[in-house]
Amino acid sequence: MKPLSPATIAPPFARYSHGIELPPGRRLVFCSGQLGIAADGTIPEDVRAQADLCFANIGAILGAAGMSLTDIVRINAYVTDRAHMKGYMESRDAHVGTPPPASTLMIVSGFTLPAFKVEIEAIAAAP
Repeated sequence: MKPLSPATIAPPFARYSHGIELPPGRRLVFCSGQLGIAADGTIPEDVRAQADLCFANIGAILGAAGMSLTDIVRINAYVTDRAHMKGYMESRDAHVGTPPPASTLMIVSGFTLPAFKVEIEAIAAAP
């Protein structure tokens, strides 16, 4: 992966890349949005714990394709309140590789259950 951050635009606002260039021959995996729900159906109250579960779920999906979280090239994340941004970003920064992927974070009005505070979808690429 080659991060793209042109000098003609402002640097990224947080730990993400403005763009990512992939070399030829990479396989892509597209992960649907993952919610902070454990395999047993429990939903933690804390947004960081929910985000960690989202990334664990994404890691399991990528593992099924022989990839890992360090292969993520693009993240779209959604939180239900500005106050949840910090917990989400702490989780993202703990789970993604270097260079950091291209990323978008949006504040939305809610998800299928009121207990959900974050949803994360990802695209990964590997040889």
